[in-house]
Amino acid sequence: MDANVKRTGRYSQRLPEQMPHCRHARRKVLNSYIFQNHRSLLNLIWISFFFIAFVTGVVRFLFFGETQIFGEMMLAMFTLSKTAFDIALGLTGVLALWLGIMRIGERSGFVQLLTRGLTPLFRRLMPEVPADHPALGCIVMNLSANALGLDNAATPLGIKAMQELQELNPDKETASNAQILFLVINTSAVTLFPVTIFTYRAQMGAVNPTDVFIPLLIATYISTLTGLLAVALVQKINLFDRVIFAYVAGFTGFIAALLFYFSGLDQAAMRDQSALLSHLILFTLVIVFIVGAMVKRVNAYEAFIEGAKEGFRTAVTIIPYLVAMLVAIGVFRASGALELAIDALRSGIDALSLDHRFVDAIPTALMKPFSGSGARAMMVDTMQTLGADSFAGRLASIVQGSTETTFYVLAVYFGAVGIKNTRYAAGCGLIADFGGILAAIFVAYWFFG
Repeated sequence: MDANVKRTGRYSQRLPEQMPHCRHARRKVLNSYIFQNHRSLLNLIWISFFFIAFVTGVVRFLFFGETQIFGEMMLAMFTLSKTAFDIALGLTGVLALWLGIMRIGERSGFVQLLTRGLTPLFRRLMPEVPADHPALGCIVMNLSANALGLDNAATPLGIKAMQELQELNPDKETASNAQILFLVINTSAVTLFPVTIFTYRAQMGAVNPTDVFIPLLIATYISTLTGLLAVALVQKINLFDRVIFAYVAGFTGFIAALLFYFSGLDQAAMRDQSALLSHLILFTLVIVFIVGAMVKRVNAYEAFIEGAKEGFRTAVTIIPYLVAMLVAIGVFRASGALELAIDALRSGIDALSLDHRFVDAIPTALMKPFSGSGARAMMVDTMQTLGADSFAGRLASIVQGSTETTFYVLAVYFGAVGIKNTRYAAGCGLIADFGGILAAIFVAYWFFG
């Protein structure tokens, strides 16, 4: 029998990290599913920025006599294209560092450790999936990879998990309960290692790029819990099941302990302690990865170099996307359209006698369910305009890490298996997004307000 295959019943379950179809599906997945299903929506958003900017510019020119408006918009195009390149170039070293560290974690077995820890929970959450079915392995591996920020590994594993669940689905064009639950948790999954957010904050000049880690962890957990509760309510999942309750209570207890600890501090001490704890946790994870590599006799240096090379390639790859989105957003802002929208929302908040500082981060929140690259560009634009350590800059970073791109994941994962009737998947996903955004605003005021 193949040494990489474990027989746990009538199903043959190959460890996901060793499955050739998971490892080699990456190029096919990215080329076939992601761009085909997502580019039309992103194309519409991108074009809308230019058209709205043009219409706004025409109105300001014809009715208000602002003859310089189109010059400002052209200047924004050239300036932001250079800025996007400079940002991507500056990201190279930091991305190489963190992706190198993450590759050590991947090789050291940390993902597999998370998988073994979470498998009993998903056996109870998805009773229609047999305990020895390979879908469970891919589901938990996907969520574990997402938690560690291993996007390249998470996407093919997510596609594979959806394909395995489709084999159990009696109606091939309608999403099953298990598929919906997996998708909603996937779009709101807890991020333990938000590498890209730290990277962008470092590049944009944040004094402590990781000072948003604890607030982000709280917000992303609330997003996940909100999504789980929404699906459980619809599917009538018994959350008081002994195993499910133990997991939820354990995770919630950890977050509650953090909240309790920080609630006793004043805001200055809270920021300092949050930064200290964030640095301690993240560096401890690095040491755990290295120790795990030593135990498993993995060459940590070579693993780091391999990941660092991927970081370099990633930095080069994102240049066109960053240029496209930052230029579009820059034109949109230079025309005054973005400011008009934000001012209108700010006026509404003022009418309710509420603090309106969170409004500057709302564009990131509104973009996030539709486009990850668009939301990332909005976050960068906010940090560049107002400062990485401004309240809005920190809040945009927390929002960016608190949820996933719901419609993107829905299109990719369901499109991969031909699901046409998604039932309540989008609704529950958006509820999770809304919960995460509200939590992000709350913790941002608490820690940085």
